[in-house]
Amino acid sequence: MSATRYRRFLKLCEEWPRDETKKGRDLGTFLRQKVASAFREGENTQLADPEKCDQMYESLARINGNIYRQRFPRVRDTSFTGVTVEECRVLLSGSMQQSMDEEKKGLWKSLMERFSSKSPEDGPEKAPEK
Repeated sequence: MSATRYRRFLKLCEEWPRDETKKGRDLGTFLRQKVASAFREGENTQLADPEKCDQMYESLARINGNIYRQRFPRVRDTSFTGVTVEECRVLLSGSMQQSMDEEKKGLWKSLMERFSSKSPEDGPEKAPEK
C-alpha cells in the first residue's frame, strides 16, 4: 500500500509546476523535498500514519487541480491593493528580492563593498604582532 502512495506523490510532484523565478522559495521544490524526506526508502517506506498521508495527498491534489479556483472564481485578477497577477510575480521574483536586499544594506555597506577588495563582514584586518 505504501508503494501506491509513493507513486501517487511522485506523479503529483511531476505535475506540480516549478517557478524558476523563486529559487529556494518555490512551493514545487519544497514539495519535492518533503516527499523525498517522507519516503526515504522509496516504495518500501513504512508510514506511521497512512490516513494523514492520504489526507495530505488529497489536499495537495485539489490545490494542484485548481479545484478551489474553479469553485470560487474571481471577478478580477487583482488583490485588494490593486496589484495584478503579473505585477505580483515580478515583486516576488528572486531578482526583486535581491534588489530589495541591496537596498536594505544601506549606503555605507554598499560603498564599502564596491570599493573594497574584501567584504565588510570579514571585519578589519589585524596588524601582525611583533
